[in-house]
Amino acid sequence: MGPYANPQEAYPYYSLPFCAPDNEHHPSNQDSSTQTGLFNKLRSNSIGEYLGGHTLRNSGHDVQYAPKAAYTESCTSSSPLTKEEANTFIHAAKNQWLYQMYLDDLPVWGMVGEMKGETVARVYTQRALVIQYNKDRIIEVDLVSDPESLVEVKPGIKLNFQTKFIWEPTTKEFHSRFDKYLDKPFFKHHIHWFSLFNSFMMVLFLMGLVALILVRTLRKDYARYALTNADIEGLGEPLDNNGEPLVDENGKPLDSDPLIKSQGGHLNEDSGWKQVHGDVFRAPTYLTIFSAILGTGWQLIVLTLGVILFAVAGPIHGEIHEDRGKMQHAVIYCYCISSIVSGYVSGSYFKLYSATKSAGRSGAAKESNSKWQAAMFLTVILFPTLVVGILSILNGIALTCGTVNYIPFLVILKVFFLWTFISVPLCIVGTLAGRHAKVRHGGGKSVPGGVAGCKSGPGGAANCFTTEIPCRVNAIARPIPDDAPWYGKPVNLIPFAGLLSFGSIFIELYYVLTSLWNYKIYHVYGFLLGVYCILAIVVSMATIIVVYFCLNAENYLWQWTALFSGGSTAAYVFLYGIYYFLMKTAMTGFLQTMFYFGYMSLISLTLGMLCGTIGHFSASRFVRTIFQNVKLD
Repeated sequence: MGPYANPQEAYPYYSLPFCAPDNEHHPSNQDSSTQTGLFNKLRSNSIGEYLGGHTLRNSGHDVQYAPKAAYTESCTSSSPLTKEEANTFIHAAKNQWLYQMYLDDLPVWGMVGEMKGETVARVYTQRALVIQYNKDRIIEVDLVSDPESLVEVKPGIKLNFQTKFIWEPTTKEFHSRFDKYLDKPFFKHHIHWFSLFNSFMMVLFLMGLVALILVRTLRKDYARYALTNADIEGLGEPLDNNGEPLVDENGKPLDSDPLIKSQGGHLNEDSGWKQVHGDVFRAPTYLTIFSAILGTGWQLIVLTLGVILFAVAGPIHGEIHEDRGKMQHAVIYCYCISSIVSGYVSGSYFKLYSATKSAGRSGAAKESNSKWQAAMFLTVILFPTLVVGILSILNGIALTCGTVNYIPFLVILKVFFLWTFISVPLCIVGTLAGRHAKVRHGGGKSVPGGVAGCKSGPGGAANCFTTEIPCRVNAIARPIPDDAPWYGKPVNLIPFAGLLSFGSIFIELYYVLTSLWNYKIYHVYGFLLGVYCILAIVVSMATIIVVYFCLNAENYLWQWTALFSGGSTAAYVFLYGIYYFLMKTAMTGFLQTMFYFGYMSLISLTLGMLCGTIGHFSASRFVRTIFQNVKLD
């Protein structure tokens, strides 16, 4: 139980001076040496239930299944209320405390009391549990508090509490017992459908914009880069590598004059993004950390997709909202299994770019060989350290405040063993597999009429499917121009990319946050899967646009730019979380505020790594594609 506005501020039911039901489980009816009664006894909870904040205890009520007549359990305070006990009830009534109970895994909620005016606090002393059943199955449970039973709380009085159990037969089916909790009008509102359509239209717009870059702008770039001085001096019209006249997008012959920036009658073919072909595949700074982030990001991509698909398949294995802790179990198991993905991506990426980093430096190969262990270690601990750091702070606060939303030490130990004996070994295996994967680098030789470092396939076309890096990397990095236009500077483009990505998900984010903080059960995982796919496409398209503009400004440091372009979505999500906290909730107090922003920080950072990895992957495919199809001498 706890304040209605603060879902994470939950205390044990008997932290308020309620009396124990007068039955065989009452402490006074138990042998002090055996204590076999169920009153306030901790229920056996799973790891997922503890992680989800469901620390359940037996109420002590003796529930008989479908008796012929309703019956009542009552109890009276053993002694008059002290001033301290009365103040606890008054505090609960003022702050709208409610309690949550489960009967056959069906939740019910009830208010502790209410205020009469601003000074008089009253508590409910009578309630009825209306239980509907179909044969041997409990179908529905409702809790009704009797307004006539409200009693003003004063020190020195004795309170008599009564719980009436009413059983009613019903023809409802067992599979529909959770339908009343799903609030389908809220989640399937027309605004929800409109947001999905709006996001889809954004995808079409971005795909059209990227297609414009690829088809029109890059076509002109290729035409300009394919021109040679012979084309200008002797042939009169530009020819491609096969000797055929170059044409524009309309099929008309391409005139060389507009494409030539001559100086002394010679073509200046190196301009724009081709100018950086010798540096574009240079290893990013802090390669070890970058590899660990990419590995963790791919693990989060697989983890998120796996959990969503598991939830979508609920009709096959059982809906996840019908089993407390089922979602948390799915997250833990998917995380452990997907650790092999993080290790493989991190190991293969580090191997791929460590060679470019060591180009031209003696002894650098040994240095890169000694650092792959550091990359593996960072991949293993990066995300767990982030999660453990935030949850440790929240767990300490929960323990200090005496709430039930803390994670017991035994549960922490079990999760640690799962990580140590499943996740870590799989990550190591994945790293070793990625480190020994075959990776080919361009730049060994320049293939005449083709791409540097690529083998020429049939018809003279470069077969670049066997090459990860199509261009050789120069030993000395070229300087980056300082006079780039505003649209060629990453600091101006990265916020734009994050805003587009956030715009595709913010409606769905509202529904997710409402489920987390306002007693709603999220169940429309088909919507979530669609939004997840849309988010991946929007992040990819926006990042490609950002990277193209940066490369066109001759800025070859695209790796971190791509990562931050997708990852900047996290900043907007956190800012929206602040807005949601101030405008959509009534949360108060240090504990609830810390829990809210602690979880929002974790959600934002996780989403940032996920989107950043998607953006980097798309940008990497884009960069390899454009440089595989340009002629390099």
